[in-house]
Amino acid sequence: MTKLGLIAGGGDLPLAIARRCEAEGRPFHVIRLAGFADPHLERWPGAEFGMAEIGGVLKSLKAAGCGSICLAGNVSRPDFKTLRPDLKGASVLPGIVAAATKGDDALLRKILSVFEAEGFAVEGADDILGGETLPSGALGQVQPTLEQMHDLMKSLHVARKAGELDIGQGAVVVDGLVLAVEAQEGTDAMLMRVAGLPADLRGGPGAPKGALGKAPKPIQDLRVDMPVIGARTIELAAAAGLAGVGGVAGKLILIDRTAIIEAADRLGLFVWGEAG
Repeated sequence: MTKLGLIAGGGDLPLAIARRCEAEGRPFHVIRLAGFADPHLERWPGAEFGMAEIGGVLKSLKAAGCGSICLAGNVSRPDFKTLRPDLKGASVLPGIVAAATKGDDALLRKILSVFEAEGFAVEGADDILGGETLPSGALGQVQPTLEQMHDLMKSLHVARKAGELDIGQGAVVVDGLVLAVEAQEGTDAMLMRVAGLPADLRGGPGAPKGALGKAPKPIQDLRVDMPVIGARTIELAAAAGLAGVGGVAGKLILIDRTAIIEAADRLGLFVWGEAG
């Protein structure tokens, strides 16, 4: 079994991957990205590096005997002028900065190419988690109404269009009105922003409305940046007055399927996978 190098940013996804590897007895080594990675990742073997310490990361992965890597978790785009690269980082940073001017997807592809050039295979989080992606149809007991489905379809359309411009992966629509489009702040912050909007624009306790839709960017590498939801996504969607959450079936990672269903059923939200 190939030893995995987990390059971990923020959020729950790296933790889910580490727990799955541990449960399956798969050897792994965690590279914690300073300022982003969850402190709970320190319980597993690994090391911490700054974003530009690429030489240190590569040396650590090779010393640990890793044959493949997985990039997972939230990482905000840095101010490249403030980075402190090591020797290897300094040699590849100009190319990374140039790629960043073309968008996040170009940036991620460039970063992946650095690791592939060093002989590492790249694994997607969904493959490591056993294909735990959103299935078609309703996940849980709640079914969307016709009006709610219309909002979800529009939110997915908006998310796809935003993805074409390399903006983000999610959008919120209520009564046909686009309330928010995800950008660099991420899904959680977007939902909290929606929760702060005037009550007449969104749903509320006992009368939820609208939906969050998440879709992958058309040109993105799904091994690195496939959309993700977890139980916290459901909790925040409920707090924002939304009736449900949806995505493209097979292209939305579920962090703890059981917890997502429990939260959705308890809060009365639908979770829907749209085919194709």
